[in-house]
Amino acid sequence: MHEFPKYRAPSGGDVVELVRRHPFALVVSARAGDAPVATHTPVVIPASATPSDTLVGKTLLGHVARANPQWRLLAGGDPVLLVFSGPHGYVSPTTYEYTPAVPTWDYAAVHLTARVEVLQDRADCLHVVTETVRAAEDLMPSRWDMTPSLDVFEKIVGGVVGFRFEVTDERAVFKVSQDQPDDVRQRVARDARERGDAHGDLAALVDSGGAL
Repeated sequence: MHEFPKYRAPSGGDVVELVRRHPFALVVSARAGDAPVATHTPVVIPASATPSDTLVGKTLLGHVARANPQWRLLAGGDPVLLVFSGPHGYVSPTTYEYTPAVPTWDYAAVHLTARVEVLQDRADCLHVVTETVRAAEDLMPSRWDMTPSLDVFEKIVGGVVGFRFEVTDERAVFKVSQDQPDDVRQRVARDARERGDAHGDLAALVDSGGAL
């Protein structure tokens, strides 16, 4: 992903926070000469990790269904791309209240390059699944206790393959109308808030200048 200097994340911590809040990632891999292959799946920061301002050097966890052939491609050892999408939305020129003007799209996204370790041991896969549930429940207003359901997890975990992703590179774009005057940015945030954006809280992101 090309990074624009004027659309940098306010801080490394905001990059980490986007990944934490929006863990449903796109895992992209490719073999030389073939088209890339991609799977949508949660990729989470484990509880044992304590990233503050970067994910480089950290390990993330993910899994796919064993029936998904992409895991065999990942087992080849080639690096993968992890794509995380944060709040985003169309910005109409009607918001600007001046002409001429052109529309745009405000968004926040993080791309991570990682080395992959494929996990097939049942205990490792169970750990990945429970960490995924923990990370997702941490985002809920009321947390679900998975303990009574662990026996069920044990029964189905054979149907998944887990991964450890060691992050080697981190790129981010937080494009939230920074190049517009304050009054225009306020209208962009207002319009996003009024339409109830389906792709995350874009209004809050524009209001904060990208800070999470």
